[in-house]
Amino acid sequence: MRAAPTSRNAPSRSRRRAQQLRRRRARRRLTLGIALVGALAVVGGVTVNLLGQDGTPGGSGPTAQARAIPPLGETPAPDAIEPSAAPPSTQPGSTPPSTPAQANGRGKGTFTTAAANGAAVGHGTIRRYKVEVEDGIGIDPQATAAQIHSILSDKRSWTTDGRNGFQLVSDGTYDFTVKIASPETVDKICATAGLSTGGEVNCDVGRQVMVNIKRWTSGSPQFTGSIDDYRALIVNHEVGHRIGHGHEGCPGKGKLAPAMMQQIYGLNGCLPNAWPYTADGTYISGPSVP
Repeated sequence: MRAAPTSRNAPSRSRRRAQQLRRRRARRRLTLGIALVGALAVVGGVTVNLLGQDGTPGGSGPTAQARAIPPLGETPAPDAIEPSAAPPSTQPGSTPPSTPAQANGRGKGTFTTAAANGAAVGHGTIRRYKVEVEDGIGIDPQATAAQIHSILSDKRSWTTDGRNGFQLVSDGTYDFTVKIASPETVDKICATAGLSTGGEVNCDVGRQVMVNIKRWTSGSPQFTGSIDDYRALIVNHEVGHRIGHGHEGCPGKGKLAPAMMQQIYGLNGCLPNAWPYTADGTYISGPSVP
């Protein structure tokens, strides 16, 4: 019996098959690499800038999403807004929606910083602050930052005292953070300072102003003003603690309640009020209470 003849073309066919296999593997690796880079870019744009412009861990330098917020009552010029990888749903200076349809009390325990910067307002000590929103509660960080900036820029707020000013920032050094969070997260953070918020109220602890999502979206049954007015009360009350003010009581039946009064627990004959000052610059005060 003779052995089957060996084909002269067999080695060349083997080499061609090996080359084709290597090319297919290279194409798959390239496709996978492009998809992975794209996915990382989306994650970085939506929640947090993980790397700075030089490829090092970010957090201290400007980001592509940072944008200017004009003073209250002004609208931004077309060139006042820097390019954004993920444009916010609300333009700076406009009125954010008062009742976000997606708002809920279930948070993830992680926070997204509002990518927004504003000009300093007021005189004296300028405190730089950030705005952060807990992931999963359905609140837009940019719209929230715009509203808080507008509140602290209002002439009825704390800048009227001539000693305190504020500046919204998204990175770099800062003095405090306003955080909107779920009841569970607020309770947990406030408890680190021995404060019991019971899933209902806000607190000021460390460098954090903790705002309960219930209060931010639902207000208080004791407060008959609008939800925007109640948000102003939240910010003015907690920032008031931040700059050294204690609690105050009702100055008399039919008078405006001080912003430093704990109005959620009852007005005691006073009228609901969100602001520490009147429009003409008069401080709305009451007797000091614990």
